[in-house]
Amino acid sequence: MAGPGHRTRFFDHRLPPLYAGRHTVTVDHTITGDSRVGDDLLPDLQQVFAVRQPRFQLLPEDVAACYPLPGAQGEYGTLLPHITLTRAGFPWFHLLRGAKAGAPWLALLVFRAGELPEDPQAVGQVTVSTAAQLAAGQVLPGRPPTLDPPLYDDERELTVTTVLVPGPLFTAVCPTTYELGMLAHIREGGPPDATRTVGQDPPPDEADLKAVAVSGRFPGNAGMHVCHLVSLDGFEDYLDGKTRPPAEGLRMVSLHSWAFTSTDDGKAGFGETVHHLATAPDPLLRLDGLPATSDVPLALDLLRQGGTVLPQNLESGEPTVGFYRGPFTAAPMHKPPQGTGTRLESAGEGLVYLEDLGAYDTGYAVAFSLGRGLALADSGFRSALVAYRKAARRATRRLLAFPELSALSERDAAGINTRVARRAFDRLLGDDGPLISALARPGAEMKAGGRRPAARTAAVAPMSVDRLRTAVTDTSIRSVLSAAVRTELGPVQTWLARLARLEMVPLGYLVPDERLLPHESLRFFHVDTAWIQAAVDGALSVGEGHALDADLNDLARETARIPQPVSGVLIRSELLTHWPDTILTAFGGGSEITPVRQQTLGDDLHILLYKQVVDRFAIGEPPQGLHFGLSFNNTTELRSIVPPVGQAVDDFPADGSGYGQFLRPGGHDVLDIEHRLAPALAAALNVGKLSSAQFALQLVKAPLLQEFTANPASEPASEPTEGTL
Repeated sequence: MAGPGHRTRFFDHRLPPLYAGRHTVTVDHTITGDSRVGDDLLPDLQQVFAVRQPRFQLLPEDVAACYPLPGAQGEYGTLLPHITLTRAGFPWFHLLRGAKAGAPWLALLVFRAGELPEDPQAVGQVTVSTAAQLAAGQVLPGRPPTLDPPLYDDERELTVTTVLVPGPLFTAVCPTTYELGMLAHIREGGPPDATRTVGQDPPPDEADLKAVAVSGRFPGNAGMHVCHLVSLDGFEDYLDGKTRPPAEGLRMVSLHSWAFTSTDDGKAGFGETVHHLATAPDPLLRLDGLPATSDVPLALDLLRQGGTVLPQNLESGEPTVGFYRGPFTAAPMHKPPQGTGTRLESAGEGLVYLEDLGAYDTGYAVAFSLGRGLALADSGFRSALVAYRKAARRATRRLLAFPELSALSERDAAGINTRVARRAFDRLLGDDGPLISALARPGAEMKAGGRRPAARTAAVAPMSVDRLRTAVTDTSIRSVLSAAVRTELGPVQTWLARLARLEMVPLGYLVPDERLLPHESLRFFHVDTAWIQAAVDGALSVGEGHALDADLNDLARETARIPQPVSGVLIRSELLTHWPDTILTAFGGGSEITPVRQQTLGDDLHILLYKQVVDRFAIGEPPQGLHFGLSFNNTTELRSIVPPVGQAVDDFPADGSGYGQFLRPGGHDVLDIEHRLAPALAAALNVGKLSSAQFALQLVKAPLLQEFTANPASEPASEPTEGTL
């Protein structure tokens, strides 16, 4: 989103100093200055030499990636398959006879089921032979390539894989020599380039340059497909429509092949799905279609905040209806209800009576009851809570009995409950302790049994509850007390933190009405921290025997420093089911924020909670690398070829008419790059013609990104608010 990204650049080609093949060096002499000496004094010399490059095999390590992935199944009808090669110059090792420099000697051809006679299922079946058998025409049927230069001796026994391509099919799907150059390029994906300035490109990273060959044919919407990277060396006569291929077809060398399945399940793609989420009339978590005004403004206000109306039974047994709000609200909430103090002691204290409506707002009461119910249902938490209170009471008594312990550091404070007896024994053995004093007495006195009278000390005052409560609230010993029970408090804190993140809260409490979150929707919300606090109060109310336990609950709540979320996003969509690696990013105050909870509930519901208000949210298509093809609306992004290079300018075609107009006739879904697409792109970019790198830039199908921004308008509320999402 913000900051530099990885640099990706495209280059047209990598032409070798000499193409593969046989070359001749001729040396002649010209003598000037002496007419008596003829130029034929020294004969001309010729030296024939060969430049060797592979032309029958491609090693596994030469292939960096293929797309679609081998064996993959997905919706590929609008993507152009491609292959990435680790040797950047490989497609340009050989120069096809009659072709211009820059045209590769190989092409990536895509075939559908039923098109290849020897591979009717399009699963990748090939014919294996030696290079000598292929050159001799012994691999039948199909015309073999006319090799120039002929086979070298060490090539004759090379294993070669070939595929039979019918002549009409070859003519329909094979690119022209011009299109071959447009469908191959060099790609560089170097390290982050934060210092790049306009007009000052760094030199290419040689170690990261790779060659890319792209098919000019779209796969069908359904069925098996096979891709073959074929050699065109020896088939120049059949390119550009010069000569019709023979009836028996062409026996072509397949350097690499893979198969995949293209499907059309009738479901919306990523672009359509996320676009639907972005066009919702109201992105806030509340009922749709609420009126602008009402005769009962308070009731309308409660509904706008995300509340709903549910049946309620009063304590007297009378049935009625009440408003319920979960922790997720469409606007910042009212101030929380006031009970007997800073915490709720019972569910009844959480009821808010709405006098104008004659009904209750039950949100906080329900939260208290839920927290209490969750705590009662968890025996591990109940045991941990009891153990914490017991340890805290014991530590408090010892701090009162030994005031000097309150000066302990937090590191030593944990030993209050276990080391007091040891410290007392240490004092007994000390230099001024009673034992040393007794041993220093005369032997006769000790033998006679004489004893010194024990010093009278005042009776220890009983540890009353009020005195213990005073100690618990004393700030001078509060930190030591907290450290003393750290071990017992840990499980309690962990459980309360999960409750604060609403991990244990059933969905019905979070979204009480299904109409608040319909299918294929995205909703923003605030989190009512008072609702979470009420649930925590309910959980800590379990096992309270007296007021001291309530004070210890406050200590646990304060010490835990529970990170409570304040906003979030709910996504109910098949988006994350079909694209599980979708990138969800939230921003607050211009900076990216990390969710405190990110979880998928069920099959299609995703919840994200954040510690600050989200003012911008983005959904990014899973980045599976740079691919080539069309967007969900059958267009591509027109990208600038002048600085800033690559910046999206507009959709292409601008009128939204789609790419059907740029296909060859015949129904094979092959792009007519030379006569239709390339001229149209050049005209749209106001240039005479495009290079292969510029052409590739226009066909890049970058991952889609849909942004949602905050609504700056404040929602009406019965209490002042800080604004709404």
